[in-house]
Formats: sequence, structure tokens, C-alpha cells
Amino acid sequence: MTSPEPHRQTAGSRPSEPYISDRLLTIPNLICGVRLAGSFVLVAIAWLDQQEVFLWFFLFLAMTDWVDGKLAILLNQRSVFGARLDSWADAALYAALLLGAAMMRGSTLGSELAWIIPAVATYLISTAAGFWKYHRWPSYHTRAAKTSWLLVVVGATGLFIDWSLWPMRIALAAATITNLEAVLITIISPTWRADVTSIYHAWRDKDAS
Repeated sequence: MTSPEPHRQTAGSRPSEPYISDRLLTIPNLICGVRLAGSFVLVAIAWLDQQEVFLWFFLFLAMTDWVDGKLAILLNQRSVFGARLDSWADAALYAALLLGAAMMRGSTLGSELAWIIPAVATYLISTAAGFWKYHRWPSYHTRAAKTSWLLVVVGATGLFIDWSLWPMRIALAAATITNLEAVLITIISPTWRADVTSIYHAWRDKDAS
């Protein structure tokens, strides 16, 4: 399949200035690399059963997700590779969170499978749909995904400080909805795109193309 021309999205999610497609070594990409590598360290911390360290390090890595996105815009360093790397780093971080929570709080998570399984299953379906249609990882970074990021941060904190399981449940439900939206965006969009604001914008841009 021919790769689509990379493009940058404005706030309204319309193509405007092209992405930087020939620069791999950028500040946002370096930060993404820290998050990707840090996810493996996070699993090692969980294996050592250092729950407080695990939570603080997870929060640090989660904040890099917010920082790299802001810097990519401010420094005009958005790139196709960066969008993909960000998705890989996010997937690694959330996988490490789930694995670490299972290792340290397995008895608690065992009763939460009704919330966990739909979130994980829909993510796998969303990723598989992207590979099936575009032969690459979907990297939409929707508003719903950004909201889910915040909810996951709150949910993980609630789990590890023994505050409440409801923030985690809400985060998992939000992640499920976010993943389903990503599947619909894949169905609607004829070519691979990065940074799609929402399914509404994907539908609008499809009609305008």
C-alpha cells in the first residue's frame, strides 16, 4: 500500500503544514524514548515489589506523555515517526502498568476483570484494525485518549494508595470507549493519519477529501 503524504493537523484537525518527516532525533522523540525504556524499568520495580516507587515512577513516565506532545507543537517538531513512537511508548507504559499491578495487586485485579478485559480487548482490536487496513500502528491521539490518560493516572493512584477502585474502573471504561472510537476512525479514514481529534473530525475530513 502506498504511504499517504504526512500532514500536520490544526486544532480543527484539517491538514495544513506538513509534518517533519526526515528528523528522528528531536526533543519530543527523545522524551518518548525515555518513556519507552522506562516502561521496562517499571516492570523491574514491580518485580521487586516496590509499590511506592512504582507509583511515583509511573506518574513521572505518564507526565512525559503530556510534555512531549506540548513540546512537539511548541518547537514545531511533530513528525510521522514521532507519532508512531508516541503510540509505541504509550502502549509499553500501559502494558507495564497492567503487568505491574497484576504482580503487586493481583488479588485486587482478579475481581476487576469485567472492567479490564473490555479495555484490553478493544485496544487489541483497534491496533489489529490499523495493521489490517494501513499496515501500521494507528496513532490517532484523540481528545478521548487524552482524557483517558488523565483518568488512568488518577485510577492508578487510587489503586496503589488504597483510596478507591472506582477511579480505575472509570478509567478502564473510558479506555474502552476510546478504543472503540479508534476502530471507527480506522473504518472511516481511507488513509493512515496521525493526530485525529475525534471521529467527528475523521468523518468531516473524509467528506471534504
